Amino acid sequence: MKTVFALALLVAANWAHAEKIGDVSTAFKLVGPDHKIVVDAFDDPKVHGVTCYVSRAKTGGVKGMVGLAEDKSEASIACRPVGPIAFTAPLPKEEEVFSEGLSPLFKKLRIVRMVDKTRNTLVYLTYSDKLIDGSPQNSVTAVPVDRATPIPTK
Repeated sequence: MKTVFALALLVAANWAHAEKIGDVSTAFKLVGPDHKIVVDAFDDPKVHGVTCYVSRAKTGGVKGMVGLAEDKSEASIACRPVGPIAFTAPLPKEEEVFSEGLSPLFKKLRIVRMVDKTRNTLVYLTYSDKLIDGSPQNSVTAVPVDRATPIPTK
């Protein structure tokens, strides 16, 4: 029981970082919600002024309604500067900045930030993984940072 409660808290904590922007239905389901493409936004916790928009499939139907559906591994990402870019702390070369469960236990959508020091650019990669077998499907985007503001790294 404690494990289920801890897992529920972990999933809820991950959702707290994402803001739903909208969704579109892709397939009608007679019982339960339709299959959808959902667009969420999240702000990078260590980089003020950068917001990432992620679109992903959301399974509907009865399984989707009761939370037992496993969403597809496809996702797309676009990160953009939405204000002056400032750093709250030095950044590691590579760091996971967001993850969200795509199935009740074993599958996650992950977003990793990488620092391209040579080009003074932040690179964001989204992909999904599964406990046994991950997916090679991924999407990447980059946010150039003004050369007058070098990216602080660890």
